[in-house]
Amino acid sequence: MTKRIVLVVLMAALIFPMAFAGGGQQAAGSDQIVIGANIYSFADNFMNGVMKPEMERYAQEKGVRIDIVDSEGQQAKLNDQVDVFITRGVDVLVINLVDPASARSIIEKAQRANIPLVLFNKEATEAGVMNLYDKVWYVGTNSAESGIIQGEMMVADWRSNPSWDKNGDGIVQYVLLKGEPGHPDAEARTTYSVKAFADAGIQTQQLALEADPNWSTQHGNDKMAAWLSSSFGNQIELVIANNDGMAFGAITAMKTAGQMLPIYGVDALDQALSHIADGEMNGTVLNDGVNQARASLDLAINAARGANVTAGTPWTLEAATKAVRVAYVAVTPENYQDFR
Repeated sequence: MTKRIVLVVLMAALIFPMAFAGGGQQAAGSDQIVIGANIYSFADNFMNGVMKPEMERYAQEKGVRIDIVDSEGQQAKLNDQVDVFITRGVDVLVINLVDPASARSIIEKAQRANIPLVLFNKEATEAGVMNLYDKVWYVGTNSAESGIIQGEMMVADWRSNPSWDKNGDGIVQYVLLKGEPGHPDAEARTTYSVKAFADAGIQTQQLALEADPNWSTQHGNDKMAAWLSSSFGNQIELVIANNDGMAFGAITAMKTAGQMLPIYGVDALDQALSHIADGEMNGTVLNDGVNQARASLDLAINAARGANVTAGTPWTLEAATKAVRVAYVAVTPENYQDFR
């Protein structure tokens, strides 16, 4: 009889593996919520250095389990990872899209499995796709806001520093490190940071613009070094970086070349604050990854419990977009210590 009982238990383990592996809608014998999450690329300074550790810390604080995987910048890999999460029977998905245009495929996978889905940091670009499923929400920012804030800082500093206009022509000659082509943040920051000058009645001239799908420090270094040694290198008056990581590389290249130019980034990473303190960076914009991480998990936990996703939280949901927006903040030499 004892052998027969053991055989039945082993057969059940093969048929229902998640009940024994700690997965399933909730771990066997436990009420702990299980979250399947990803980061589009662990190579991203901001995503891996700010959002991932805060998600892990906050999940522990909330008493939930979170498994975070690296999609390595490949949408196809993310699609497979979501399939694995669904097969494991996680309670909720918290997904950082690789390609914002591919949101539909992820939403449809979640819908077929009837698993709540929170997209974060990269907003779906397809119109109306968020309305396909009643259990999908977004956490991120207003993409234009970071460019507007960065632009306003640059305009104010340009007006306060006439010596920045090296050739005295009244025109801002700039180079721009864009980041990932097609990413809503990269596109909006590129547009609105420069638009601030036009809105202020100041002319600009773009000397060079370079995109980088990885938003990397190495890319910023390589491109800035190439620009400084180019035929227009001595004409550059301003460096605009759509994230701090690329700005760090540009700063290294400038220091190597012995040419320090005004430079602005976005994210307010710790290293950016150190560069501001050292007078090597003129400003950045706080991309509040800590609160984006917390909002993503707050919505996910409520969704897994079948509650209103913003219940008991400080977050406000935009009805039209099903989105929680976390505000950007200007970080300058005057206030950078507040963010350390």
